Amino acid sequence: MRDKLLLATSNHGKVTEFTQLLQGVDLKLVSLAELGIRDTVDETGTTFLENAILKATTYSTLTGMLTLSDDSGLEVDALNGRPGIRSARYGSAELSDEQRVELILQELNDIPWKGRTARFRCVIAIAGLSGRTYTVEGVLEGVIQCQPEGSNGFGYDPIFYVPGKGCTTAQLSATEKNVISHRGKAARRAAALFEAGILDLI
Repeated sequence: MRDKLLLATSNHGKVTEFTQLLQGVDLKLVSLAELGIRDTVDETGTTFLENAILKATTYSTLTGMLTLSDDSGLEVDALNGRPGIRSARYGSAELSDEQRVELILQELNDIPWKGRTARFRCVIAIAGLSGRTYTVEGVLEGVIQCQPEGSNGFGYDPIFYVPGKGCTTAQLSATEKNVISHRGKAARRAAALFEAGILDLI
């Protein structure tokens, strides 16, 4: 199992992004779906860091595999950091991505542009059977615009405006997004750990 890396997420969008971002890592990437694993982990942590570690260690123990998991989401300053760790379930677990976007827009309806600052944050945890865990983080700063634009990406991408790009992350190509995104930054730091030889320690 030392030649494989389990991507511990059931989010197809994340699997696609990680597959692209980690293509330089000399390990075979395997998803939960490929292994037929439907077990879920109760994300009882209070931070992205705690949840990322919880998922990575749980799935590593379950499968006996080197495991990478992330916890990521949107932090909106005017909403006191919400949706934060509840980004994927904000409002209700039954809501679609589009409905969650609409909920955020409703909550920010009276907030002027300068008050709509936000960031995407991603924490990646890598766990093996040694009990040792490594973590890295990536952040992308932006602004929540007043209407969705773009059809690429997933989640809150259509309303996350990146000033340096002049568009939302949903208007960027996958390649462009991976260069600047929170997940892209964290994944490159994770790849650097593998290059530095953490497989000998984990």
